[in-house]
Amino acid sequence: MNSSLSPHTLTRLLSSLDAARNGAAFRALLASFCLAGLMLGAAEADLAREQTWRGALWGAAALCIVFLGVNSTGLLLMDQARGHPIRDLRDAAYDSLRIAPRVLLCLLAMLASAGLLTAVMLGLLSLSRLPQLGPPLLSALVPLGVGLFGGMLLTLMVMVGPLTGPSIWSGLPPARALRKLAGLLRWRLLDTAVLMVGVLGLSALVSACVSVVVVGGGQVMALLVPWAAGIELPPQQLMAGLFGRGLRSLGAAGTPINTSAAGLAVQTGGGVVFALALVLPALFYLRGCCAVWLALTEPTAEEAQL
Repeated sequence: MNSSLSPHTLTRLLSSLDAARNGAAFRALLASFCLAGLMLGAAEADLAREQTWRGALWGAAALCIVFLGVNSTGLLLMDQARGHPIRDLRDAAYDSLRIAPRVLLCLLAMLASAGLLTAVMLGLLSLSRLPQLGPPLLSALVPLGVGLFGGMLLTLMVMVGPLTGPSIWSGLPPARALRKLAGLLRWRLLDTAVLMVGVLGLSALVSACVSVVVVGGGQVMALLVPWAAGIELPPQQLMAGLFGRGLRSLGAAGTPINTSAAGLAVQTGGGVVFALALVLPALFYLRGCCAVWLALTEPTAEEAQL
């Protein structure tokens, strides 16, 4: 197979920066993160009241919302990556419910394969207890186990986690998606790893830019709000909101807080900034995963000639 690291592939990767223009994907991911955040807040409150089961249910519901939101966003970003008309947000939400079992099935199949290999390795290691066979077998199993589990970890990081979703978002049924992923694992694991490093680099660059905006702008607003709005607001309260921390955590740490309507409004505004700062890098990352999948499985005419 030809290498996937062509100039056209790198151009596809850089086109992930267009994710910010996909308003439907941005709204889908933002809505799911905000709703999941509210559910996690309810879970935290229930756990603080020692209502463990209710807290666990809220936490599970938050995970489901994030999972469905990521699937909806991925479908919209896959449309953009392929140059297709972007589907309606309601259609994306419906399609997300429809394909969610397929994504879970692929993940479970790959985890089952990893579990089977682990069980085989454990069985071989148990044979090393035999007095005559044990030492030479163990000397052979150590490098084999290091390579096996190290390869499984690499595959989890650069293929199973990032590309399982795009394989289903592209329209493949689970069986074909698993065959495609197995082919990539056999022939293009290194190409996949290099491309995913590029995606992570772009996401890290976006995260760094967002952090500069959030921290710098937050410091300026922490100075201006008390002076211009006449609010006695500790700077830590605004900065805590920008990083997703609630008033309960500040009070537990002994930090002075302003619980007036204006203080709560500032805290809410900081939470909005935190949600936006969390969504943008995730949006670019998901778009990059779609680009990597298409580059590896659906080459353009120019790439096919290389």
